Amino acid sequence: MKIPIEESAFSRNDRTADELRAKFARHGVAVVNLMSSPGSGKTSLLERTTGALGGELRMAAIEGDPQTDRDAQRLNAAGLRAVQIVTVGGCHLDSEQVADALGEFDLDQLDLLFIENVGNLLCPAAFDLGETADVIVFSTTEGHDKPGKYPEMFVLADLVVVNKMDLAEAADFDEAAFEADVRRINGDVPIVKVSCKTGDGVDGWADWLRELVRTTKDGA
Repeated sequence: MKIPIEESAFSRNDRTADELRAKFARHGVAVVNLMSSPGSGKTSLLERTTGALGGELRMAAIEGDPQTDRDAQRLNAAGLRAVQIVTVGGCHLDSEQVADALGEFDLDQLDLLFIENVGNLLCPAAFDLGETADVIVFSTTEGHDKPGKYPEMFVLADLVVVNKMDLAEAADFDEAAFEADVRRINGDVPIVKVSCKTGDGVDGWADWLRELVRTTKDGA
């Protein structure tokens, strides 16, 4: 008797992700997968990014949320072309959703594409989206112990952005303990500290993005 074996969702996702990665490379587009807990400030960071790099780099964003298009509305109002994916309760984006959303963009007119994943420190880590780099956005109000509790997300990170530094003292955020945990999990991963409220530190984030775009285009 033959037992049918269903193709895993991960296999389908990974195959589509590989196709996306090749497509992005052909067009020389750097793609950043932004992951975080809800409320860490991903959308606020992209608003600040638009102000810092909007006149220099051609940028766009794909927004993932369980409901509403509020984040896409915010980014479009800030001058960053954004398309919303509503996951209807889904806790992450997958590569097929990203592939469908790409129909809204002309990749030849982009240098940098952000994928703002669904706010969640678990599920997004399991799904490759064909991105160039994975960035974890973390806020001081979440507590300095979270890297140890959610290591899979931090293992993936090419950059860790610590937001809400203006609230670090009030939140009793132990920077040394946080960084020690991150280093234990992911060696020398860069850590950039910012405040999206005040704009402090955003220049360091912008410099990192410039370098990512440069190396991506050099490799195209």
